[in-house]
Amino acid sequence: MLKSNPYPDNVLAAKRLQGDNAADNFIAGVFANTENKKALYEWLGTLSHNTQLLHLPTLFANEPVLTTAATLPHWANTRMMQRGSVFFIRHSETIMNLLGLLSLPYCYTAANGAMVLYLSDRMRSDTTKRLYETAAFVWEVMAPDAFASTGEGFASILKVRLMHAAVRFYTYKSGRWNDEWGTPVNQEDMVGTNLSFSLLVMRGLRKLGITVGKEDQEGFMHLWNVIGALSGLDEYLLPGSVKEAQILDTIISKRQFSSSAHGEELTSSLTKHITGVNNTGASANDILGLMRYLLGAPVADMLKIDAPELPSYKIQLLKLTNLVKGLKPVGNTNLAYKEAYSRFKQQSPAEALT
Repeated sequence: MLKSNPYPDNVLAAKRLQGDNAADNFIAGVFANTENKKALYEWLGTLSHNTQLLHLPTLFANEPVLTTAATLPHWANTRMMQRGSVFFIRHSETIMNLLGLLSLPYCYTAANGAMVLYLSDRMRSDTTKRLYETAAFVWEVMAPDAFASTGEGFASILKVRLMHAAVRFYTYKSGRWNDEWGTPVNQEDMVGTNLSFSLLVMRGLRKLGITVGKEDQEGFMHLWNVIGALSGLDEYLLPGSVKEAQILDTIISKRQFSSSAHGEELTSSLTKHITGVNNTGASANDILGLMRYLLGAPVADMLKIDAPELPSYKIQLLKLTNLVKGLKPVGNTNLAYKEAYSRFKQQSPAEALT
């Protein structure tokens, strides 16, 4: 039964001051020694498959954040996770487009959280590489074997978890952070990002005319809950149902969404990238109009996404196209994933989220 107020404001305010203690303590200890830091970066540079986590370097062999990195949460349901993976495979092309057109700009509306991205400068100065890394991460954690010994999911998530801890370390060290914004990459912002890649994606699919069944949405949300837990998210913030996820999204948006110069600049970098590499024949106005349609006018206005409203006949055409696609059987999901992932890897980095 749904709690009447599962995410009270005072609890979220406390979570906003919390990072990821296990990862933060590990990074602080390693970074205190130049040689250890170099060794960590060298090892992470080679880390690509789950099996490597079973044979840790001697230097880090007893570090809890590493020794538990390849262990699923006790509540993880592998059947539901597989359902979520199959759902992704069935709609992978559209989902990857939605990450750029909906999920990322939605996150930029959270003004305090977006400040981390702005200060790091990577999303503005190296947009292509950052987007490619995000896309590659999603492909790796959505694979049918992502959490098997042959997969890459555990390894990919650990690298992101430690990267977040390093960002917190260096952001504080820079002296440019204002504590009124909360902790850099804090728990509230982390779960907001998780929701933008799960709940928001399903919302976007529906707006594009794609039916999302009850079991599919539960499986997809569960898979992203597992990813969130492995990324260092407090399990309290992992919604137990789609309804709880919707409530949490609404509460966070009311708490954090506002117009900001840095949110607008991050969005501008994103839209320039997407329209610049677009090869679909759609005009820049159509692409920005689609973003406005997906985000909704209030969010799009906060981000200064200025474009004419997408004509209704074009929206209906998109829905009809997706309806026809949905009638085509997926067939062997493992083969479908391999073929789609192969096409992704053959793209230039600039095309990753377009």
